[in-house]
Amino acid sequence: MARNGRRPEDEAVFWRNRTVALFDRMPMPVAFCDAHGTILSANSAMAAEWGVLPGRLEGRSVLDLFHPTTGLHPIAEAVRLRRRSRYPVEVSWTGGSGAERHGEMTVDVVSDTPGAPLHLLLLLRVLDEPAPAPEDARTGVSEREARILALAAGGATTAQIASALGLTVDGVNYHFGRLSRRWGVTGKPALVARAYVAGVLDPGAWPPEPAP
Repeated sequence: MARNGRRPEDEAVFWRNRTVALFDRMPMPVAFCDAHGTILSANSAMAAEWGVLPGRLEGRSVLDLFHPTTGLHPIAEAVRLRRRSRYPVEVSWTGGSGAERHGEMTVDVVSDTPGAPLHLLLLLRVLDEPAPAPEDARTGVSEREARILALAAGGATTAQIASALGLTVDGVNYHFGRLSRRWGVTGKPALVARAYVAGVLDPGAWPPEPAP
């Protein structure tokens, strides 16, 4: 029995869940890959570069997402020789908005124990931050998010909202998640109700419209 009263197996689960939560809340984009560069997990900041949810990056190859502008031979050699070290790589990629982005990715070759399989820990430092979408100073909601909320208030499904605004379904869900965290509510009905209370939507308009 652990000193805090939890069994050892419960203690392991507790710390694993806590680590996962901290990983997802990190403001820096981070991904964890196998030795071949297949993404096993990514945090929200990494997924936000493409406007998707983290789970949508799992199983993707890093080289499908990023274009290295410096050689990868040192990393391949480190994996071949099981040499745990850190390597900076200049990369470019096309973000969810379609804009070309640039940054530096730090690749750590890691393993739990000397004989365990190698993995790659990727930390991305973005060098050209995109201009944020303009937000209403009163509500802190962007024009696009106001349109999403108006369509949701009119009964549109997530897929219909995505089609109407030229977004992906994951992109719409990303905005719903952002609004849920900001307002502390979950689900479309609660978000729509909160939008009316916050003055984001026009209470006198039908079909629903953003407030003027």
